[in-house]
Amino acid sequence: MAQQAALKKNPAAANKKAKEEKLYPFKWEGKDRKGTKITGEIQGSNAALIKNQLRKQGILVTKINKKSTLFGKRAKKIKPLDIAFFTRQLATMMESGVPIIQAFEIIAEGAENPNMAQLVNEVKVDVAAGNTLADSLRQHPKYFDDLFCNLVESGEQSGRLESLLDRIATYKEKTEALKAKIKKAMTYPVSVVLVAVIVTAIMLLKVVPSFQDVFSSFGAELPSFTLFVIGLSEWLQAWWFVALIAIIVGGYIYGKAHTKSKKLRDAEDRALLKAPIVGDIIYQAAVARYARTLSTTFAAGVPLVEALDSVAGAAGNVVFYNAVMKIKEDVSAGSQLNFSMRATNVFPSLAVQMAGIGEESGNLDGMLEKVADYYEAEVDNKVDNLTTLLEPMIMCVLGVLVGGLIIAMYLPIFQLGNVV
Repeated sequence: MAQQAALKKNPAAANKKAKEEKLYPFKWEGKDRKGTKITGEIQGSNAALIKNQLRKQGILVTKINKKSTLFGKRAKKIKPLDIAFFTRQLATMMESGVPIIQAFEIIAEGAENPNMAQLVNEVKVDVAAGNTLADSLRQHPKYFDDLFCNLVESGEQSGRLESLLDRIATYKEKTEALKAKIKKAMTYPVSVVLVAVIVTAIMLLKVVPSFQDVFSSFGAELPSFTLFVIGLSEWLQAWWFVALIAIIVGGYIYGKAHTKSKKLRDAEDRALLKAPIVGDIIYQAAVARYARTLSTTFAAGVPLVEALDSVAGAAGNVVFYNAVMKIKEDVSAGSQLNFSMRATNVFPSLAVQMAGIGEESGNLDGMLEKVADYYEAEVDNKVDNLTTLLEPMIMCVLGVLVGGLIIAMYLPIFQLGNVV
């Protein structure tokens, strides 16, 4: 208690202490109250604190060493799903009446990722020093964005922090689930085609030259398709390193351009929405994200105009960002939300009509939540259908790449009878 009081009087010292309080994995050996030898692993800032912690549990530590991470398992990066899980844990414990400082300690102790445990401890020390939870979270913008912090601040001001944390956890979980579905739809075909291209390159470099030696003894003109494949193989053998360097340099230049050029990112966003098959999935996912974010912020008591600022930032696509900013201008001028949405010509009629019903009934957040649920289910179904549809398409690509090479190599053999 004295330490907490000192931290409250000196927030700077609390912040410094949080940064110094890094957690490391330790392996320990000891005896329990019955004298039985036991071993285990635990995370802590130093061996002395861990010994004291275990002594309180009735364990006499006889040996303790910091676990090496040089060749072992390195700490994982903190992912959005880790933040969603942290929010869910904090909401559950606070709803159960657990004090917030104790809740942080429980979450940090149970965290498998040392980086996540370190983050939770830093937030805990800031809160113990007298800062609000929202201000403490704002010290870590890499993991807690403005939307997250604003919702927490709204919950603290209204006295409904537990229920707001529950809504934030639901929002984060559903958002990450939606992202995972999009990645699933994009990753599967790209990875299969990439493997097919690699296999084709290996065949051109290793298999075709062997056939070429056999063909040179035929003494007959080879089919045009076979000559084309042999020419491609010879070019790849002579210039494969140039092609590889060009791919690497091209990828690097694209990555830099994507990071620095907003015009390029905006053009990609527009192109993705117009892409066949995948564009419809991305469009419906953006609608679901818009509805989910606006529902969550509006239910938290954030005024609609301010909520639209957060929604625009979470849109994830420049087309929807521009549309939401236009809606904000119209709503600020006195227009109803559903009229403003319809005027953008971006949102589907179902979302517009549900927003109108919500405004008339005074249940806008509930109606927007139903819109989000509907379009998330649509995305889920379309991803499943896309996977089924892509399987025969991928087989066709594999047939053209690999099967084409095999046919090109065996065509001269089929014509061997004419030579004889």
